[in-house]
Amino acid sequence: MLWKLFLVFVKVGLISFGGGYAVMTLIQREVSSMGWMDDQQFQEIVAIAGMAPGSIATNAATLIGYFEYGILGGIVSTIGMILPSLLIVILITALFMRMQSNNWVKSSFYGLRPVITGMIIYAAIHFAFSGRSDALLSWSMAGSLLISVGCLIGVTRYKVHPFAVILLAAVAGIVIF
Repeated sequence: MLWKLFLVFVKVGLISFGGGYAVMTLIQREVSSMGWMDDQQFQEIVAIAGMAPGSIATNAATLIGYFEYGILGGIVSTIGMILPSLLIVILITALFMRMQSNNWVKSSFYGLRPVITGMIIYAAIHFAFSGRSDALLSWSMAGSLLISVGCLIGVTRYKVHPFAVILLAAVAGIVIF
């Protein structure tokens, strides 16, 4: 079973372009298809992984592995998640150093930006509305949107440090919910 855990996160690690948030829906799909946890448990894992330092996808992989198989599962899933990226980064760095002035290479990086942005937006929308048992227009949703907008304004307009925004959002969640 540890081998399956490793292979699932190697697969996720191979296609995790755009960072952790962009790949969270894939992780959720894989975890659900394996029967490792339900949507509510996964959302709790994502919340904890998002608060911990480091990549949310790697943190989630570690927590999922630990949830399923203990410390060894956490280690195996973490290695599975980061190994493809490590190998790909080493390979791309070697190639990029030789081809960094090529116009095709520069253009391809510019072309990836909108795709990655779209994947992150989709992941945010999917995460916000998945597993909700209450109506779309509810006090719970209004509170969530209020906290989200407050965080966005705090970070963009007032340049509040992200750590402070996370703490303030947690306090707001306690007060509102």
